[in-house]
Amino acid sequence: MESLIPNYKKIYEDILKLKHPEKIKDCKSILSKPKLSANDIMKMNHIIFSKGGKIMISVDQKHRSYDKSAIFEILDYQKKHGLNNSQLADHFKLSRNSITKWKRIFLV
Repeated sequence: MESLIPNYKKIYEDILKLKHPEKIKDCKSILSKPKLSANDIMKMNHIIFSKGGKIMISVDQKHRSYDKSAIFEILDYQKKHGLNNSQLADHFKLSRNSITKWKRIFLV
């Protein structure tokens, strides 16, 4: 059965080529990786869709989903940088409740 994971590398290359060619050089190091992690995707979103340092929040932002590897990467980021749940939620534009739920499910 074919994998149902979107090809984020191709999606972001197309977005950059068609809508934001001026930001290609900023994203080159991330796009040169063979496989993009969830953190890479979030960085690309910030680079491409930020305006004056603030991310443009879209209507569908609350409909994002994360796989296990993305969740573990986010929770590892919290440990490495000594952040509490509120700080982590602000950094990744997540709900504090999501982080608490992930910790309860995966770190029990």
